[in-house]
Amino acid sequence: MKPAMIGGVLSIALAMPAFAQEEGDVAAGEKEFRKCKACHMIQSADGEDIVKGGKTGPNLWNIVGRKIASQEGFKYGDGIIAAAEANPDLVWTEEELVAYVTDPNAWLEEKTGDSGAKTKMTFKLRKGQADIAAYLASVSPDAPAAE
Repeated sequence: MKPAMIGGVLSIALAMPAFAQEEGDVAAGEKEFRKCKACHMIQSADGEDIVKGGKTGPNLWNIVGRKIASQEGFKYGDGIIAAAEANPDLVWTEEELVAYVTDPNAWLEEKTGDSGAKTKMTFKLRKGQADIAAYLASVSPDAPAAE
């Protein structure tokens, strides 16, 4: 191989870890969650308020591992219901949460195949998504163990 080609291959190989999924920081996510609590609370199954917040969005206790749009008693929007119906086995994982909070409408479009799918969540996170997902995983005691 020519030296220039070897250099190119090496730079791609060395850059690969940068493309890997960023692992979130729970403590940073807890701080970042302040942006979410205007609409979401985190209240345990026994009624303990982990984070007092709004009720516009669903309670995010035990969200990781939960099927999407499945919190009993919460009135979900048509877009997320369509995503749940199109993907009956889809559960919230840290990766899915990161994708959703980055751009909720784009996530819905991907999951439903409908470019008109819309969510009630108008907020998009530009940074700290993996941290918030890690925090939500930390308040999801029923979540499957990470492999």
